[in-house]
Order: sequence, then C-alpha cells, then structure tokens
Amino acid sequence: MKKDTLAISASRGWTVTFSGMGVNLGLGVLYAWSVFAAALVDQLGWSKTEAALPYTVACVVFALIMVPAGKLVDKYGPRWIASLGGIFCGAGLIIAGLTESLMMAVIGFGIITGIGLGLGYSAPTPAAVRWFPPEKRGQIAGLVVAGFGLAALYISPMTKAFIGIWDVKYAFFVEGLIFIVAITALSQLLSFPPKGYTPPAAAKKVVQSKRAPVSSGYDYTPTEMMSTPQFWMLWIMFALTASAGLMIIGHLAKIASIQAGVSWGYIMVAALALFNAGGRFVAGWLSDRLGFATTMLLVFLLQAGNMLLFSSYVTGYTLLLGGCIAGFCYGSLLSLFPSATYSFFGMKNAGVNYGLVFTAWGAGSLIGPLVAGWMADTYNVYNNAYYISAGLLFLAALITLITKVPKSAPASALSDAASAIQSRK
Repeated sequence: MKKDTLAISASRGWTVTFSGMGVNLGLGVLYAWSVFAAALVDQLGWSKTEAALPYTVACVVFALIMVPAGKLVDKYGPRWIASLGGIFCGAGLIIAGLTESLMMAVIGFGIITGIGLGLGYSAPTPAAVRWFPPEKRGQIAGLVVAGFGLAALYISPMTKAFIGIWDVKYAFFVEGLIFIVAITALSQLLSFPPKGYTPPAAAKKVVQSKRAPVSSGYDYTPTEMMSTPQFWMLWIMFALTASAGLMIIGHLAKIASIQAGVSWGYIMVAALALFNAGGRFVAGWLSDRLGFATTMLLVFLLQAGNMLLFSSYVTGYTLLLGGCIAGFCYGSLLSLFPSATYSFFGMKNAGVNYGLVFTAWGAGSLIGPLVAGWMADTYNVYNNAYYISAGLLFLAALITLITKVPKSAPASALSDAASAIQSRK
C-alpha cells in the first residue's frame, strides 16, 4: 500500500511539474516582445524607446504583482490564481491589438498582461517543488520555469508569421485568444500536495557535494526574511544580473538589424529562447551539486564576458552565438533565485517570499531595456549599454563571494521561543 501511495504521489508531482511548464510556455509571450517591437517600429513608426515601453511596464507590473500573487497562491492554492493569470494575460494582448496607440499598448500589454504574468508565474513553481524532496528543488524549479524561457522558440516565429500575413495588431489579438484558452486549461492540473504529505526521500545513491545547497531549517515570514542580509544580497544580485538578459531579449531583433544587418532576428530570438530554457534546467541541476554561490559566480562571470564582447558581434552568426550565451545565462537566474529563496527561507511562505525577491527582476527590467533603447535612439548603437551591463554583472559576481545560508532561525524567533519556554515554567 505504501509503495502504491508513493507511486501515485510521484506521478502527481510530475503531472504538476509538466503542467506548470505548460502554463509558463504560454506566459512566456513576454520573451517574444522584440519581434512585436521590431514590427511596431517598422509598421507603425514608433521609436525604439517607445517600442520598449510596453515591455518595460509589463516587466515592472509582473514583478510587483508577484508579491500579492504569491500570498494568494499560499492561501488559496495554485489552480485558480494561474487560471486568472491566463485570462489577464490574453485579455491584455487583445487590448494592445485594438488600436495603434502607444497608450493602449501600455495599458493592454504593459499593465493587464503584466498582471496576468505575475498571477500566472507565481503559481506553478511553488506547487511543483512541494511534491519533491529539498535535494531536487533546483532541478524541479528549473524544469517548471524552463517553459517560460522556451516559449519564444515557438511564439517568435508564430508572431512573425501573423505579422507577415496580417499586421502587428492582428498578431496581438489572435495570440491573446490562444493564450486565454491554453493557460486556463493547463492551470486546472496544478495543485499543492495534501496536508501532511511528506516528499519521498531521494535515492541513497545520489551523493550531494559538500558545497550543495542546504536549508536553513526554518520557515521565515516575509518580514523576517527581509530583515536578513541574505535577502538583500539575493535582491541586488538578481536586479543587476537580470538587466543584461532583459536588455538582449527586448532588443535582439532590432540589434540584429542595426549591428549585423540581417533580417532574421526573429530566428535569433527563438534560438535565445532555447538556450534560455536550457540554462534554467542546467543551472538548477548544477546548483543542487555545486551550491548556489558557486553556480551564480560562474554564470555571472560568463555573462559579463559576453556583454564585454557583444559589440564585436557584427555578423549574423556571431550575434546568434552571443544571443544564445545571453539567453543561457539569463535563464539560469530564473531557477537559481527561486530555489535559493526556498532553501534559504523555507517553503511555508514560499509564494510571497519569492515574490518579494522577484521584485528585483522588475528593477532589472527598468535598467536594461530602457537604457538600451535610449542608447540606440541617441547613438544608433547599443555599445555603451553592453559595457554598463558588464560592470553590473562583475559587481554581482563579487557579492556571491559573501553570500551564505542564513541562520536556522532569526534572533526574533529565538527570543520568542525562549520567552514561551520561560512562561511555561
């Protein structure tokens, strides 16, 4: 009977994991924005900064909504919150396609789709990782969020086709309808484990590295978490490093046209998506073995070197290579930071705690895409934006050297426990 129960639990855990990946495959429309942006510039005459604005607003709203969304997921479960996210995501795309107005695009894609992204993205990862033991959190988180990165692999060529057959407004409208249906359907398969569920132990043959991530052993409340230096270290590193990847994702199609003189930038966006997804899984797997700090250090240094070289990528193929490296390193962040948050601060408040960490991603979205758009509009090249990103990445790499797992419980909790014991005497 026990073996049957374990088999059912494992099967259910994988169902939730791959359903969560499917939800993220729809929500990842955000990463195809550079294809929309190129069409907005070419078909509607928008400036590059204007074309970056709905994307930037969506990123900021996405990050801010993750905090209340995480709290809702912790309280009500993932199914309904992810479904609501799918409805908002698709509705925002439809509204963005109603007119040629920048304001409507900001309201539709920037605000409404941004809300949908925050609601939808907050649900799948906390749901999936609760079905598995702590030593698999990196891998499971990597699989779930890989869907978000992988999305542009099919959404970019689909968007390019819709724009070619009709126009950019019609592409917004049709994709909105598609994602409302797909995301809400897959959301019905998401669930937390039943009360009292204990994940099956990992196989004994799996030997953890001495540097592998360890849990603090304490479920931090959001307030307690934000009082730790580890929270602020994670937040600063996430903001600094996300800005580089978001810059490339938001501008790659136009970078390809300006810097390499090629018209197949949408293929580069799709290739970047593949490496974005791969980075999420590979980094999650590595962090379970090397530890978060070591894996982050390697990823940050690789991306910094790539940014220093990005202005020298002046052919389609070298730019493709640079875009793939940028995608891989950026994708790594989206599995490293949630799994680090869960291990550092516990699972009880995982949704809202990671939502707070994720606001750093929104800060990164303000730095990267808008700075790059301003540089391109002013100088018609992105070079200075690359160098700024490299400097921020080197700073983040230095922070990894002092980032340690927090204590088993904050001083306030230990004091409360001691007082409770004393009062019972």
